[in-house]
Amino acid sequence: MKILNPFFLLACLFTVTISAQEISDNALGLRLGDSDGFGAEISYQRLLSRYHRLELNLGWRDSREYNAFKVTGLYEWVRHIDGNFNWFYGAGAGFGSASFEPIPDDVTPDGGFFVLVAGNVGVEYNFDIPLLLSFDLRPELGILGYNDFSDNFDFDIALGIRYQF
Repeated sequence: MKILNPFFLLACLFTVTISAQEISDNALGLRLGDSDGFGAEISYQRLLSRYHRLELNLGWRDSREYNAFKVTGLYEWVRHIDGNFNWFYGAGAGFGSASFEPIPDDVTPDGGFFVLVAGNVGVEYNFDIPLLLSFDLRPELGILGYNDFSDNFDFDIALGIRYQF
């Protein structure tokens, strides 16, 4: 029974800490996803008003065929679901650069600069501690690019973990 007393005390302190923490106007963290290769993005969110925010991402993709980086900016609308759950949707644009690995006995695509438009829809959970977890789907459509660039539809799925401040 003596072992339960410290756990009970920690649980009480944790509960008090949770109820005292407010959700902040800023969030900074990582967005980890998969779209033709594992990628990570450094993600920053800035609340513009009660239901609107701006999300900026600096990401990189790494696969067997190519390496790429991209910068994406999204304007998002945030809607409350229940408790600390929200859902969000938005639209934006981005740009980046890709370089392809040489393929033996095949034509290696040119790499270079590209521009895209993107949408975003997802759900998030705002913990009462300064932690935000999200799961989102980001369809992307290339609009301008290098010679071998195709304007195919790309579907990015990611898990986000951000520190709120």
